[in-house]
Amino acid sequence: MPEIVISAQALTKKFGAFTAVKAVSFEVTRGEILGYLGPNGSGKTTTMRMLLGLLRPTSGHASVFSFDIDRDSERIRPLVGYMSQKFALYEELNVRENLEFYGGVYGLTNSALRRRVGTVIEQVGLSGHEQSRAGQLSGGWRQRLALGIALIHQPQLLFLDEPTSGVDPEARREFWDVIYALAEQGTTIFVSTHYMDEAEYCGRLAIMNQGHLLALDTPSNLKHNVVQGNAWDIVAEPLMPALAALEKLPGVQQAGLLGDHLHAITARGTYSSEALASALQNFSPHILPAEITLEDVFMVLASKVAVI
Repeated sequence: MPEIVISAQALTKKFGAFTAVKAVSFEVTRGEILGYLGPNGSGKTTTMRMLLGLLRPTSGHASVFSFDIDRDSERIRPLVGYMSQKFALYEELNVRENLEFYGGVYGLTNSALRRRVGTVIEQVGLSGHEQSRAGQLSGGWRQRLALGIALIHQPQLLFLDEPTSGVDPEARREFWDVIYALAEQGTTIFVSTHYMDEAEYCGRLAIMNQGHLLALDTPSNLKHNVVQGNAWDIVAEPLMPALAALEKLPGVQQAGLLGDHLHAITARGTYSSEALASALQNFSPHILPAEITLEDVFMVLASKVAVI
């Protein structure tokens, strides 16, 4: 059986009267890329900080590498790397100096430190930028350096808290190439994001909203099992009146704007493309069957939170 790296049971965190994380339970196995998807304020960072031993749970419990997060946090920290949303880089130090400093914090010295710094520079794609000051790096290169620092002590488990927030799409894709390579080498990745396209890269995906863990499965299984309907892309004019009319049709489970067209989910078997076009004939629609997206999944799940 795969080794369980993280195990959480009814993990809960309250801040006064506000409950940030509500009885969350899940497991993560070695070498897995687990995505933690949700909007800002959904409880992603709070969950991570509890697992790292930086916040004490209000109730429930969890273990990392079989160490209790409350009692054994000091034994967990050497085994994990953490890249927070606002990772602290020393702006006046260059790339190599930042890595050397943090490597020293973790106890690496002399030749071992030099070898590890060289390995990490190559691993995260910073070759040629060793002498660049951290304060002069663009967003994508700063994220690579922050990842390198989180990796400097060769952690077995890596926590990445929205690691590509604020960087361009190409840099995000390249960053994920590095994450895949790490997972192939046996590193377990726990990564939070609010980007739906990034969530597709994860082996399994946990969907969070308002502190609740709404679902946990592979992206393909979530799309197949959560959304019980058919997806449609609809080009219509004028767009907003067409959306209003679409939302009123019987059997339409959800509808919204997607770029320059509409995207809708209808109950299975209620409409063919011809029947849907007939219902929207006043808007000269062009209708095509579409793929169900993770955004569709999230909207279906989020609509259920209000009744939890």
